[in-house]
Amino acid sequence: MTGPVTTVERHPWNTGFTWRSPRPPFRVVSEEQAARFDRDGYLVLEDVLDPDLLARVTAEVDRAEERVDAFLRTQEGGRVSIAEAGAITFATHLVARSPLLRSLAHHPVLVGLCADLVGPDVNLYWDQAVYKKPEKPRRFPWHQDNGYSYVEPQQYLTCWLALTDATVENGCPQVVPGVHRVGTIRHRFVDPLGFECFTDPEGAVAAPVRAGGVVVFSSLTPHLTGPNTTDGVRKAYILQYAPAGARVLRGDPDAGPPVAEEPCDDPDRQFPVLRGGEPVGPG
Repeated sequence: MTGPVTTVERHPWNTGFTWRSPRPPFRVVSEEQAARFDRDGYLVLEDVLDPDLLARVTAEVDRAEERVDAFLRTQEGGRVSIAEAGAITFATHLVARSPLLRSLAHHPVLVGLCADLVGPDVNLYWDQAVYKKPEKPRRFPWHQDNGYSYVEPQQYLTCWLALTDATVENGCPQVVPGVHRVGTIRHRFVDPLGFECFTDPEGAVAAPVRAGGVVVFSSLTPHLTGPNTTDGVRKAYILQYAPAGARVLRGDPDAGPPVAEEPCDDPDRQFPVLRGGEPVGPG
């Protein structure tokens, strides 16, 4: 990608997107932070989890990740799709199996961010742990979260929670500010890296964050995490929140309009966190 963000190619299904700017009053973010999110598509909030909760969450996620890594080691080449034992692992839908993590999805700061940046009626959409081990050199794909599964409304929220300090050296998030306002852009699958929307963009910035903090970005903000060049494991737990009534569109965007829609309302993992602007506690 070169030049202004208006030169990117929109996703074929992205025909009428209008970015929704945050509106006061705000519960968690300041007006300045809301304006920055509106402009750049991301924020960094430090010290969201206190040390005790961080330790309990990390121990819980560690156990889930160990099972995933063990499974990958039974597969040919130690990998499934973009996951690879000893390199990068993904443990999904942990809220469906862990009361602690289900409760974490209702954390007052995270729910407040939903009220400030998503809307009055919000569900958890997705959760997963991503552990990045000391890695062999590889290229990492720039992508939007909505480039993997096309969700409508396109604009939802990713909360990237650092379980360990996330630095440039161990693979903290990097983002391209401003592109989110275009909506979903075209992605192409690059085997075995995953979906990619462009390479070597201008204006990319790193978003390091200490353990217990969170990088908050739009589902439409292009991002990646770089290689882990340290000796330790970089640990993150990701919670995504979408407007109630969101649905995933299915089909081949190069072949025409979507052929099916799937509601994002699985009660075990896509439960309400806000209704009418009021928090909904864990069930």
